Amino acid sequence: MKQKLKTHKGAQKRFKKTASGNYKRGHSHQRHLLTSKSPKRKRQLDIGGTASKADNFAIKEMLPYA
Repeated sequence: MKQKLKTHKGAQKRFKKTASGNYKRGHSHQRHLLTSKSPKRKRQLDIGGTASKADNFAIKEMLPYA
């Protein structure tokens, strides 16, 4: 019987797979010390992005069932 693969829990919390096979991610630097950051910077950090194509293989390894 083949063993199950373990999901990397840190990656599971940080990435979501899209229908096209890419991975959505959030930005860092938006949890504290926000008074010194400009409204424009905070607004731009609020918008999510996609993970780099170069990182897709590593993320796929960490999330075998995503």
